[in-house]
Amino acid sequence: MIHRTAIVDPSASLAEDVEVGPFSVIGANVEIGAGSVIGPHVVVNGPTRLGKRTRIFQFASVGEACQDKKYNGEPTRLVMGDDNVIREGATLHRGTVQDRGETTIGHRNLFMAYVHVGHDCVIGDDCVLANQVTLAGHVTIGDFAILGGLSAIHQFCHFGTHAMAGGGSIITKDTPAYVMINGNPAAPHGLNSIGLKRRGFTRDAIQALNECYKLVYRQGLTVDQALETIESRFQLPETSTFVESIRVSTRGIIR
Repeated sequence: MIHRTAIVDPSASLAEDVEVGPFSVIGANVEIGAGSVIGPHVVVNGPTRLGKRTRIFQFASVGEACQDKKYNGEPTRLVMGDDNVIREGATLHRGTVQDRGETTIGHRNLFMAYVHVGHDCVIGDDCVLANQVTLAGHVTIGDFAILGGLSAIHQFCHFGTHAMAGGGSIITKDTPAYVMINGNPAAPHGLNSIGLKRRGFTRDAIQALNECYKLVYRQGLTVDQALETIESRFQLPETSTFVESIRVSTRGIIR
């Protein structure tokens, strides 16, 4: 299961059925869950924990020390859940003690070729980051988010659950849940209605979210006025998620 040319540090903990391809390096304090496949020419450094059925393709670098100049070798971590796929040349870095000390990634995410996930990022479940997406440090990505190829997100930004960014988007502010954005600088382009239909959202929920979107983006209201109106008019879990994704914004939302 481990190729004879691979190097595995004695302190690494690999489930019995983990496969490690030719010329890959598994560093100290790395834990890899059952059913995982580490392809050829992969580097995994620790402290890093990879969940079950992780698949990493050639030339990826996972759990490396971050590129923050303040980083001074502290024992920070990268923690990933189950069923994640990391394609060719992707780079996922550990955290910093200036923030959480940990880069955290959920379950069932797809990181396409040459994606970069910076230090202290938090990524939810079921996200798709297309080729060459770049996340600066301290970025938070909600569940079911989709980022088109060559998109880039500024540090400390939040990208909401079920939100979608078109290819090449330059994202310097927070993106509310369920919203589609595109451009440089990124601008809103409506609700991610097709994505919500595909994920089983009800017609009533989608209609309510469309009304919420119009209140924030089309009625000339301030953000506070729009949120107050939404909270007085709608009591759905989906609209509450939309409101909360705006209230937690620290950089201001894309408008």
